[in-house]
Amino acid sequence: MTVRTIVSREQAAAGGRSQIEILAEEVRRRRKERGLSLEQLGTLAGVSRSMISKIERAEAVPSTTVLSRLAEALGVTFSRLMTPAVEREVLLIPASRQPVLRDEASGFLRRCLSPVLPGRGIDWVLNTLPPNGSTGEFVAHRRGVSEYIFVLKGRLRATVGERSIVVEEGDSLYFEADAGHAFANLGAEPCQYFLVIDASRAR
Repeated sequence: MTVRTIVSREQAAAGGRSQIEILAEEVRRRRKERGLSLEQLGTLAGVSRSMISKIERAEAVPSTTVLSRLAEALGVTFSRLMTPAVEREVLLIPASRQPVLRDEASGFLRRCLSPVLPGRGIDWVLNTLPPNGSTGEFVAHRRGVSEYIFVLKGRLRATVGERSIVVEEGDSLYFEADAGHAFANLGAEPCQYFLVIDASRAR
């Protein structure tokens, strides 16, 4: 079996567009596919109509919290809003083609590692939190969505609902993500951790 690269397909699909332009188009397209107005999506996501409008016009970079709310309201994973969908089963995604979103307010960096494949419910992300930084609270996912954490570097505090757990370098964490959750770097150096979101059992 030949392993193909995702570069040529995505370059053709993206047409040289920036990551923010791709995100704008995906949010707008998925909203319209669901027959939602800006107001309706805003109500579902808990995000203002004006903010969604700015995102769809590529005039605003959403925070990770806002983007997670939109993804949940649209019934998709974070990565699906960041990348045009592809169809191949065997893919190589070069580092230069992995979508990256930086939250300018917090310095939180998210790099999407998983391809976007129809019918798949797995989202694999490499997150980097700056010293003493926090992600802010992510909205609860639908019931059945699970998350897995592996800390590559540093110390991470995970808050899931009312529980707070310290995850050390090399530790892993699993939790059911149908409650609000947030992450904070407890150290004076950047904290890097893998995050896998499994929505395959969502209902």
